[in-house]
Amino acid sequence: MKTGSVPRDGCEIRYEMDGDGPDVVFAHALGLDRHIWDDVAYHLPDHRTIRLDMRGHGQSEAPDGPYTMGGLIADAEAVCDALEVRDAVFVGNSVGGMIGQGLAVKRLDMLRGLVLSNSSAKFGLPAQWHDRAAQVRDAGMAAVADMTLEKWFGPKNRDGPAATWARERLLLCDPVGYAGCCEAIAGTDFYSPTSGLRLPTLGIAGDRDGSTPPDLVRETTELIPGAEFTLMRGSGHLPCLDAPSDFAKRLHGFFRGIGHV
Repeated sequence: MKTGSVPRDGCEIRYEMDGDGPDVVFAHALGLDRHIWDDVAYHLPDHRTIRLDMRGHGQSEAPDGPYTMGGLIADAEAVCDALEVRDAVFVGNSVGGMIGQGLAVKRLDMLRGLVLSNSSAKFGLPAQWHDRAAQVRDAGMAAVADMTLEKWFGPKNRDGPAATWARERLLLCDPVGYAGCCEAIAGTDFYSPTSGLRLPTLGIAGDRDGSTPPDLVRETTELIPGAEFTLMRGSGHLPCLDAPSDFAKRLHGFFRGIGHV
């Protein structure tokens, strides 16, 4: 395992890298960090896995916001350039999938495939994200934890091990970074750019996801001609956490189909 950081726009972006082989780059969900991918990466020993901490999250620095989606994309691009990533598959969960869409539009030379896990080209209305940013700035992460966990896992699974781990990470997130990324999401609508993409794509949804329902993930996936879609039954917003082995099997199938082995 190797950890490191890349400077970008006055901010150090942290990453973790394991293995050797074709590149797979991972971007996490809002409020969490690169460790949501640890168990998935374990099942990919024949690939070089690169897991990023988004600006304002994990061990990456949290400069004052607001942030922009273009800036988050440029952060991922800077790490990939520093590590000489080419012909990679980018796997993004939630806002991480937004970053993947934007990076594919900007740097198609860098990617050969895209996996959109529980993600969309647009999340809700701008006002709700600005309101949430203000809420965490005023009252901290605890103000949104219960609501977030219920949407991610549902009431019946909110106290399971994956949800417990996610809650701990969510409460550790810097409110400045979380709020900044909320404002980046508020300003993003990728329906038109994503519909112009032409690269192999897999959409993954969880049938218990109350944050990004399967129909929304399917709608975004189908913007890209020839894209595949798969539903993980029993999973919520973070199938990489609640079913990492199954998630990795679906990645393996996609990788074999596009020759990324």
